[in-house]
Amino acid sequence: MTTVALLEDEVDLREEVADFLTARGHRVLQAGSLAEFEPLAGQARIAVLDVMLPDGSGLEAARQVRARSGRTGIIMLSALGSLGDRVAGLQCGADHYLVKPFKLLELEAVIEALLRRVGREWVFDAGRALLVDPAARALALTDQEAVFVNLLARAGGRPVSRRQIVEALRQDWASYDLRRIDTLVSRLRARWQRSTGQELPLRTLHREGYEFAAVIEEG
Repeated sequence: MTTVALLEDEVDLREEVADFLTARGHRVLQAGSLAEFEPLAGQARIAVLDVMLPDGSGLEAARQVRARSGRTGIIMLSALGSLGDRVAGLQCGADHYLVKPFKLLELEAVIEALLRRVGREWVFDAGRALLVDPAARALALTDQEAVFVNLLARAGGRPVSRRQIVEALRQDWASYDLRRIDTLVSRLRARWQRSTGQELPLRTLHREGYEFAAVIEEG
């Protein structure tokens, strides 16, 4: 299972692909335009991108994804199948270029091949409140830690501010003691270190908040 960001403006095709991938065990984030896709660009391990869109080109989406991560798998979909079109897709950072109409089983095979290359990333299992790393090392989270990690996962690699954390914890920003956040983060880092022997890739950004230096998929 992995998270797939699907950018396709043709609704019937998008729903068909999303239903197929969901049935195969993947989590699918859907977008029908570049504007809808932009906040999803850093949240998925695999991006499946249509080239011709109502507000631009999927090639721009490929550039956005590649700028955020060199390890995200990118698959372009297009009715444009000339050598020049395929080369343009690959030059924008795509790993594969499928020409429409394509078979869903072919798309699945390409996704599985990409996952063997890029590997699986961190997973936040909300149901069991577990954080799992790519080596399958896991830590059971407290309620507050689960809220914090969920916020990091949804941020898709972008910084999470202290105010966002306070509000996610359902606390009043004006009266909240921010040292409690520092304690929460410090304890989470220490517990992960004791449990796995590894450092948690969680960065403190001065005057900004925190950033997780890897994609966290929601399982």
